[in-house]
Amino acid sequence: MPNQKTIIRPATRDDVPLILQFIKELAEYEKLAHEVVATEELLTETLFGAKPGAEVVLAYADGKAVGFALFFHNFSTFLGRPGLYLEDLYVKSEMRGSGIGRKILAYLAHLAKQRNCGRFEWWVLDWNKPAIDFYRKLGAKPMDEWTVQRVTGEALDKLAKEWQE
Repeated sequence: MPNQKTIIRPATRDDVPLILQFIKELAEYEKLAHEVVATEELLTETLFGAKPGAEVVLAYADGKAVGFALFFHNFSTFLGRPGLYLEDLYVKSEMRGSGIGRKILAYLAHLAKQRNCGRFEWWVLDWNKPAIDFYRKLGAKPMDEWTVQRVTGEALDKLAKEWQE
């Protein structure tokens, strides 16, 4: 597919059904479909409402939607600058290996530089060897000395209640 025309563009409110479709496809691939609770209404509000929490870009090859990336800004206190954090990257299985993922990442790296970000980072599931190999070829380095911590569900509710006590 070397001659395909690829377009990467910011998503709009009208793209919400497609974004949700890609989220569900990604969740299937990651064996996490049971965790998807997002709806079109929720995505519309959180991505395109008064205070958007993230941004999305869509990838098209020869006019067909083939992938997406959802990202947001974080901040490095040590660098004193924002960073760009990639939450999700997904390319349809039949398009993997065609350069679409690399083009999405290059687009986001360019955006990070335009926005004066000091870094561009993401997580990858430790079992996803094809993705890990791909990221190493791009020059991405693992941050093995860091361990992700997460509070969610009942633990989040319990911790939040401590503020009110």
